[in-house]
Amino acid sequence: MNGRLLFILVAIVMGIYGISDTYFVVQQTQQAIVFQFRDIVRVVDSSGLHFKAPFIQDVEFIEKRVLAVDAPSQEIMLAEQKPLEVDAFARYRINNPLLYFQRLRNERTANDRLGSMLNSTLRSVLGTIKLSTLLSTERVDVMNKITDMLNAEAKDFGVEVIDVRIRRTDLPEKTSDAVFARMRSEREQEAAQIRAKGQQEAVQTKADADRQATVILAEAQGGAEKIKGEGDRKSLEIMAEATNRDPQFFAFWRSMLAYREGLKPENTTYIINPDGEFFRYFGGAPSR
Repeated sequence: MNGRLLFILVAIVMGIYGISDTYFVVQQTQQAIVFQFRDIVRVVDSSGLHFKAPFIQDVEFIEKRVLAVDAPSQEIMLAEQKPLEVDAFARYRINNPLLYFQRLRNERTANDRLGSMLNSTLRSVLGTIKLSTLLSTERVDVMNKITDMLNAEAKDFGVEVIDVRIRRTDLPEKTSDAVFARMRSEREQEAAQIRAKGQQEAVQTKADADRQATVILAEAQGGAEKIKGEGDRKSLEIMAEATNRDPQFFAFWRSMLAYREGLKPENTTYIINPDGEFFRYFGGAPSR
């Protein structure tokens, strides 16, 4: 009785397990490959409930979503022989699960292989361009070229590369120091040129100002001399006219001016003949 009950229980368990092994569920983010004794029977790319032969068939699930692979940071020599640290990644989708499984088997192997291919493609393309190209609008064309080249290689593994992006580009530390030193030298040279030009313009401006000041001063002095000459001429004309009108008064006036200039308080002692012409207006010379 106990043996029969045990047989029934084993049969029930085997039946339940057999029934559960006759179907499998494929999620919307998955696709599946059905194997029979490790031989590929069919590929299932639609989601939902599917059936298989129990015990003799197995199922391998493969991602249908977009996957990403990171390329390790590497130093790439550009066309102008400038090294550049490049950190990039690619996004891809498995569009042929059968070929993918046959060539790569799993996602880890796929990432290793695609990462190596991505590095190789980056070196091949970036080695033919200059740094200025990566910093311009031509960068989009460069990335499209990298994507197309990588996709051409990846299609042999059942993979479609959607796009490639460069996450970061930096100059190596030693190169950055050299570039900074060169830029600093160029800026110092430019500053020296600007200062020299400024000094030259300052000297030229000062020379022009001095020349203009000399010309203005000379013109002013010439004008003053001309006015002074005109005044002296006018004065002489007036004096000549006055002399002609009254010579005696003019002689008297000239004597008064001579007294004023000659007989100043600080110098009033003269040793001259009192009968001379100088004192003729002092009441007349005494008679002898």
